[in-house]
Amino acid sequence: MKVLVVGSGGREHAIVEAISRSPKASKIYAAPGNAGIAALAECVAIKDTEVEKLLEFAKANEVDLTVVGPEASLAVGIVDRFREEGLKIFGPTKAAAQLEASKDFAKRLMVKYDVPTAGYETFTDFEEALAYVKKGSLPTVLKYDGLAAGKGVVIATTMEEAEATLRDMLLDTKFGEGRVVIEEFLTGEEFSLMCFVAGNKICAMPVAQDHKRAYDNDEGPNTGGMGAYTELPFVTEQDHAYAMEKIMQRVADAMVEEGTPFTGVLYGGLMKTPNGIKVIEFNARFGDPETEVVLPRLKSDAIDLFMAVASNEQPEAEWSEGATLGIVLASKGYPGDYAKGFAIRGTESVADSKIYHMGTAMKDGELVTAGGRVMIVVASAPTLREAQQKAEADVRRIECDNLFHRTDIGAKAFR
Repeated sequence: MKVLVVGSGGREHAIVEAISRSPKASKIYAAPGNAGIAALAECVAIKDTEVEKLLEFAKANEVDLTVVGPEASLAVGIVDRFREEGLKIFGPTKAAAQLEASKDFAKRLMVKYDVPTAGYETFTDFEEALAYVKKGSLPTVLKYDGLAAGKGVVIATTMEEAEATLRDMLLDTKFGEGRVVIEEFLTGEEFSLMCFVAGNKICAMPVAQDHKRAYDNDEGPNTGGMGAYTELPFVTEQDHAYAMEKIMQRVADAMVEEGTPFTGVLYGGLMKTPNGIKVIEFNARFGDPETEVVLPRLKSDAIDLFMAVASNEQPEAEWSEGATLGIVLASKGYPGDYAKGFAIRGTESVADSKIYHMGTAMKDGELVTAGGRVMIVVASAPTLREAQQKAEADVRRIECDNLFHRTDIGAKAFR
């Protein structure tokens, strides 16, 4: 089979790598791909939102299956267009992707179908939103209603911060015209539960925990994710069963009931609070960097799995035992301004871990930095402690003058 993977980050590198393990993969394309993906797939210079060009390419090259990585592609309706033309594609429709593209849509659905989540109100008017925050307690959670590349959520701990954030989101249109969802602040451990979903047929992946803050001890600004790991000791079998029944299955059923059945990956960003597990957010695609630590554990044929979902059949997956842990190497300055083009050396000396490229390029035959998050080093081992030690040892083998990383990925599991 010929497979096209849409996207250019570490998530897509992990998807391509999983597909490359399938004996059914005769040819893999990636659009646009990156320097790491190029070792496994033919990279095609088409942006992930250029739907018509991607459609033309898939037809011209007789692609049997397209797998969509980024939320931006889903939000512009790539799945709808491919389906209109009778092409197999893995991902939700534009209507179903509203679960991620609109925080307000997701919250209204959860309230209607009794899915546990934080209390909230939605605002378009700055003065009304500010008055609501002033009436409530701090900290409070402010979420831009649309897509904001993982940076549209602020936990405001002071009134000054809350006002400045609301100004950004409603008056200065930092993210575009929109609304703000203001939520009650919940406490507890966050975790990610991703499921393959085909209508109301679902299949869970191993749970993972992402590390959003830029620096050790969860300090610094929010990022797209600085590392992740699987095998979470604080998520019990009972927790998992509750999350699957009361959240993931219930939402899949709700989307069918609403006439917008979900297909693809439904990502539940969940929190284990003192009052039970609640939804923080949904994403309508593979998480990043969670995908990079989850897919290495996939024992089943990835093509069979993606095709089952794209064909609205029951997805089934088998996973390896043990743990995985991934450490992100990011450009200094990220998630703010950062420079590009710094040489990366030593990747060939990484022995025990997989390296997934997130923001790299080849320049004059040399691997260089080309993004905020540059790569993630992922180690697998029988125990999480061993995986952590292997990943940290391999990170030290990579040399670059402009990279930094967290040294405490997975630390919460050892408390």
